[in-house]
Amino acid sequence: MLVQVNWTNNRYDYVHDYLLDSLIEAGVVARFLRSSGWVTIGVDPVRAPKIQGNYNGPERRTFPEYTA
Repeated sequence: MLVQVNWTNNRYDYVHDYLLDSLIEAGVVARFLRSSGWVTIGVDPVRAPKIQGNYNGPERRTFPEYTA
């Protein structure tokens, strides 16, 4: 799906939705259009950034047929 964006240089364009998060993190998008209206980066709520890191809990993805 394409999302309309307003770049930081005040030009408008359309980008694929899967690129939007990385473009916001790169700081090149000033606003983007949701179905409810324009969202201004740094003013309006946007999704929280994805947490990078390792899981520190117990490993639960073992399969009985592969355990020794």
